[in-house]
Amino acid sequence: MNTPFDFKDADQSNLVYVRPVAVADLPDDVRDEVGDTETIYAVHRADGERLALVKDRNLAFTLARQNDFAPVTVH
Repeated sequence: MNTPFDFKDADQSNLVYVRPVAVADLPDDVRDEVGDTETIYAVHRADGERLALVKDRNLAFTLARQNDFAPVTVH
């Protein structure tokens, strides 16, 4: 979860999607890093590529905006 990602090179579009992710659905190595949290949030490009996993929705939106993306929620 702590792998740097260069958001500037991610895509030509500035739209990204934020969605909740059940920690139970993640690989073991990621679950070990998360701890006791049951849900985290993913930031995805329009093509579905996951750019980041973060601990809460507000952080996901902040991260996206700090990297000049326009975040929207996906259920």
